[in-house]
Amino acid sequence: MSAFLGMLTFAAGGLAGATFLLPARGVKGWAYETWWFVYVFVGLVVCPPVICHFTVPDFWSVAMSAPLSVLLRCSAFGMMWGVGALAWGLMVRYLGIGLGLAIGCGLCAATGTLIPPVVTGHAGDLVKDAGAIVVLCGVAMSLVGIVFVGLAGRLKEREMPIEEQRRAVPEFNFRKGVVTAAVAGVFSGGMNFGLQGAECIERAAVAAGAAQCWRGMPVIMVVLWGGFVVEAAWCLRQHLKNKTFSDYARLSLRNLSLCAAIGVIWVMQFVCTKAGEPLMGELKYISFAVMMASTILFSTLFGIALGEWKGTGAKTRACLAAGTFIMVAGFVAISCGS
Repeated sequence: MSAFLGMLTFAAGGLAGATFLLPARGVKGWAYETWWFVYVFVGLVVCPPVICHFTVPDFWSVAMSAPLSVLLRCSAFGMMWGVGALAWGLMVRYLGIGLGLAIGCGLCAATGTLIPPVVTGHAGDLVKDAGAIVVLCGVAMSLVGIVFVGLAGRLKEREMPIEEQRRAVPEFNFRKGVVTAAVAGVFSGGMNFGLQGAECIERAAVAAGAAQCWRGMPVIMVVLWGGFVVEAAWCLRQHLKNKTFSDYARLSLRNLSLCAAIGVIWVMQFVCTKAGEPLMGELKYISFAVMMASTILFSTLFGIALGEWKGTGAKTRACLAAGTFIMVAGFVAISCGS
C-alpha cells in the first residue's frame, strides 16, 4: 500500500508538470519575459519557504546545517536546471504542450539516469548487473520513443494547414522546437541531481521533527535558489533588450493571478516527488522516472484535448501513440531496473 501511494504521489506530480503552463494561455498584454518572471518569483522564491514553514520546524536552520559544499552543489544543479527551464518554456511555445513535453520529458529522464554515474566516475555501474542493464534498456526505449514522437511532429507540420497550426499553437515551429527541446531535456536533469544530492539536509529535517514525507522540502528550496538566479538574469536581459519594464506599471490582477497559479502548480510537481519518496523505501530513486512518464501521458492527453493534433492523419497519430507508449514503457523499465 505504501508503494502504491508513492506511485500515485509521483503521478500527481506528473499531472502538475503537464498542466502548469496552461494558465499562461490566458495572460494578456504582458511580454513573455514579464509573466515568466512573475511565475518564477512565485514558484521559486515565495512557495518553497512557505511550504517549508508549514512542514519543517526551524527549516532555515535545517537548510543551513548542511556543509557549504552541499549547498553550493545543490544550487549549481539548480542553475543547470534554470537553463533547461528557460528552454522548456520556449519548447512548449514552439511545439505545443503535447509534442513539446513528450520530447522534453523523454530527454530529461534519459539524461537524469545516464549523466550522474558518468560525471561521478561510476560509468561502469550502468552495466554492472541485470537491474542496471534493464535501466539502460529503458533509457534506450525512451530515446526510441522520442524518435517516433518527433516523426509525428514532423508529419504534423506537413499535414496541418498553416492556419490550423497557428490556431492550436500560435508560434508553431518544429525546427526551433526540437532545438529548444534538446536543451530543455538535457539541462533540466539538473533538478533531479540536486534533489538527490542533499541527504544530510533530509536527515536534519527529520531530526528537527519533520514527518518523513516532508523531509525533502528544504532541499527543494536550496536547489531552486540557483534556478532563480538564472531565470531572473535572463528576464532582466530580455527586459533591457525589449524595453518591457513598463509591463509592471500596468498591473493586472488577472495576469498576476494566472502567473501565480503557474508558479504554485509548477512547484507542486517537485513537492509530490519528494513527498512520495519515503513511501518507496529503497526504490525512492524511481521518483523522477515515474513523474516524467506521468507528465508525458497527461501532456499528450491535454494536447489532444486542446486540438494540437486536430486534422492530422492516421499515420501521424499512430506515430504519436507508438512513441508515447514506448516512452512510458521505457520509464516502467527504468523503474523496475532501479
